[in-house]
Amino acid sequence: MKAFKLLLALMTALTALVTLIAGCSQPALETAQATRGQARPADFPAAFYKQAAASGQEVLQVEPTRSLVFITVRRAGTLASLGHDHVVASRQLQGYVSPRLGRADLYVALDSLSVDEPALRAMAGLDTQPSASDIEGTRSNMRTRVLQTSLHPFARVQVRSDPDAEGEVSLAVELTIHGVTRSLSVPARIDKKPGTVHIRGALSLDQSSFGITPFSILGGAIQVRDRLDMGFDVLAGPLRQEAGP
Repeated sequence: MKAFKLLLALMTALTALVTLIAGCSQPALETAQATRGQARPADFPAAFYKQAAASGQEVLQVEPTRSLVFITVRRAGTLASLGHDHVVASRQLQGYVSPRLGRADLYVALDSLSVDEPALRAMAGLDTQPSASDIEGTRSNMRTRVLQTSLHPFARVQVRSDPDAEGEVSLAVELTIHGVTRSLSVPARIDKKPGTVHIRGALSLDQSSFGITPFSILGGAIQVRDRLDMGFDVLAGPLRQEAGP
């Protein structure tokens, strides 16, 4: 009888565990309507760069299709083997660079983030393959429960450097995510050619430092690691003609 009760308890616990794991990959219910029609952050200094260009300063514009920001999100906990690591990325980085002013301002619409592009998973050396439903569930939960993109639709990046900076440098960066701004010193490489600037680098940061609580269940047995690894490869070139203000 004791063995039967122990087996029954074990089966009940496993059933609960499977239910929880399945819930992790299910899309969260939308709790608020995402911001629509807002092309960029309200406080983005587009007018500054427009005026700088009009006064003769060199102003370059980020080329989204030739730029990439990617973040490796790793699992943790004693039951981490039941989950997956993920790669979150943006190929829609927007913004401006003024090389002679040593300044750049960039932003990403967080609803545009992709999850687990096969080539990026391979590049990150991830050893599991989430299903399509896992990926969609991760994307939905990331937007609604973690980043809360209906309230915080953009990530903002402000960069300051020496106007003559080139090669291996340290960038003074202010990163705003989830309504929280942090100042960072980011190692990077800057390569300049006539009419273009190429900036590459990597950094690690904690979600909790931006007021984000990493996802966790079963008392932390399955959780998302607080520390994220981020890489960026940004190319800026000549200004493009844009509609609107």
